[in-house]
Amino acid sequence: MLDMKLFAGNATPELAQRVAECLHSTLCKAAVGRFSDGEVSVQINENVRGGDIFIIQSTCAPTNDNLMELVVMVDALRRASAGRITAVIPYFGYARQDRRVRSARVPITAKVIADFLSSVGVDRVLTVDLHAEQIQGFFDVPVDNVFGSPILLEDMLQIGLENPIVVSPDIGGVVRARAIAKLLNDTDMAIIDKRRPRANVSQVMNIIGDVAGRDCVLVDDMIDTGGTLCKAAEALKHRDAKRVFAYITHPIFSGNAVSNLKNSMIDEVVVCDTIPLPQKIKELPTVRMLTLSGMLAEAIRRISNDESISAMFER
Repeated sequence: MLDMKLFAGNATPELAQRVAECLHSTLCKAAVGRFSDGEVSVQINENVRGGDIFIIQSTCAPTNDNLMELVVMVDALRRASAGRITAVIPYFGYARQDRRVRSARVPITAKVIADFLSSVGVDRVLTVDLHAEQIQGFFDVPVDNVFGSPILLEDMLQIGLENPIVVSPDIGGVVRARAIAKLLNDTDMAIIDKRRPRANVSQVMNIIGDVAGRDCVLVDDMIDTGGTLCKAAEALKHRDAKRVFAYITHPIFSGNAVSNLKNSMIDEVVVCDTIPLPQKIKELPTVRMLTLSGMLAEAIRRISNDESISAMFER
């Protein structure tokens, strides 16, 4: 068995530290900084020859900086004769462009990043709730896409939901919502049919399902400006929903997210720690964060020991 070693970039240091603690380990020494012109500087400060290396680094904002940190760290470790390198990317950035819609002249950035990571010497990728599961097929190396839903579901069962109904904020999230509804005591499901005139602007059109007098649980893989979820909550409350909770894996929180949430009808937004929260978001009383550190630690342990990852989610 290879000697497992954990490294972290600057994107998610608190999550990386919690993962290390769950594994009863410590983060290995590496200097990850910047040269005076802004270029990424990396130096590995301990022996990694033949080691089973895990680099914990989300490619969240600043996306390009964090991505470059990751690939430069991989290159440094590869040149230091690491035995196997797994990129642990809790939030996989650039995933929202995964196809060319109607042959538009746009890039498929998810494929570009997959090729980039494969080319620098990554042996395996571990990520959480990919925006589209088919992105795994863009890689030339194995990809383990684990799910935040067990952590979110555990919290749902503890907050005292009354007559709950799981709501998908759009048609594309129906599969995710159906899976959560089944696990949440096989509860009912509703769907919000919306039209999006331009990026980050959504218009709620119709609600499929009866939400009157019920606690609504909106589920999605990411929240960006929050516009979609805020409009969804407004529509649900106008249909006499009792309370509205949003359970989201990736808290991007960009643009007008703070003002949107301040003025929202959402009773609570529950997110995971795949991306650090901005201070202004932390100060909002309606936002609460759960940690995926235990789940990621178990996935890392299983990969290192050549055990099944899918067995983690069998119930």
